[in-house]
Amino acid sequence: MKLRKGSDSAAGMRFGIVAATFNEEVTRQLLDACRQELTRNGVAAKDVEVVQVPGAFELPLVARALAQSKRFDAVICLGAVIRGETPHFEYISAEASRGIGQAARETGVPVIFGVLTTDTVAQARERADPAKYNRGGAAAQSAIEMARVMKGIQGKADRTTSGRLTGQKRARRKR
Repeated sequence: MKLRKGSDSAAGMRFGIVAATFNEEVTRQLLDACRQELTRNGVAAKDVEVVQVPGAFELPLVARALAQSKRFDAVICLGAVIRGETPHFEYISAEASRGIGQAARETGVPVIFGVLTTDTVAQARERADPAKYNRGGAAAQSAIEMARVMKGIQGKADRTTSGRLTGQKRARRKR
């Protein structure tokens, strides 16, 4: 059995970050921690593009667009949805989660769910605090790991099919 992790360096990789501005105090901390973790792993500032959107509901659309551009090895979505007195929390968090996962499946590019879903503002602040949970940094680590895994898988696929014609290419060549 093979364990596939990829190389140890993230240098030369490109990352898109989509950050919601709603709950700005929390999302700013997530974004700062995410950027710091990417830098700590060798990612140059020029290889990180940040796009801000109004809230968590808007994250999937922009994440999908960034992933479809094929300019990034992974896309990181950051936001905070805090439970209130209405069912709004359930709708927004469910749609953000579904849409972010769908963006990854449709594009084949890792799209990381770095959206806090908490019951209170205090919980969100604690999870965004780099000295405590550091969920922004954790999202960056997930993005790096997934980018490495996908590069390893895609590199393996390229090596196994190089020099051979696939069935579709053979069919076109016969015409």
